[in-house]
Amino acid sequence: MSTTTKPQPGDAGTIAANLRRLMARDGLTYCDVVQATGLDERTVRGLARGTNRPHARTLHKLAQGLDVLADELFRPPVVSMQQFDRVTNPEIECILSSHADLFHRWSDADFDELYSQFGTGGPLSESGVLAAAETINSKRSLLQQVCVILESGESELLAGFVKLLYRHIAISDDMSADHSGDVLPAENMPHALRIQDFHDRCDR
Repeated sequence: MSTTTKPQPGDAGTIAANLRRLMARDGLTYCDVVQATGLDERTVRGLARGTNRPHARTLHKLAQGLDVLADELFRPPVVSMQQFDRVTNPEIECILSSHADLFHRWSDADFDELYSQFGTGGPLSESGVLAAAETINSKRSLLQQVCVILESGESELLAGFVKLLYRHIAISDDMSADHSGDVLPAENMPHALRIQDFHDRCDR
């Protein structure tokens, strides 16, 4: 563990943002942080809100308990569009603490995707944040399953199935009209015949 950086005025907000980020990434609650660091809950909550200017000893215990380098607590906030997304979606900060399990092992890219979901309708509401997070989790789960299949003996089957789906959505309306009577090319027929087999295996 490196020497703890001495906190400076104005660091409280940065430390708070990084603590919440680390808690969300690892799926930690306030009780988990208290147990891991030996700090009392009032101190931990104050750090997460940015209302306390912590002592170096407190930051050392916090970093050690979270199993990160102390410098990780002083990472500068992301600027430009990413920072704008975070400012315009304040509801997400509340959800990160109250639904920490929903963000277990999220990467920075996952959080960027969540925060970026701000459009003409305004900031995400609580239900909007939860729905968006569930969607991202579903996509992550699906991608993980795909990776497992690609490492298995069914990779060729999955590749053929994906090609058929992609071809289906890529064909334009005018091409569909011109070739409405066409049958599937012979080279793709084996994959098509095996789609039901794919479903049968998934249902087992």
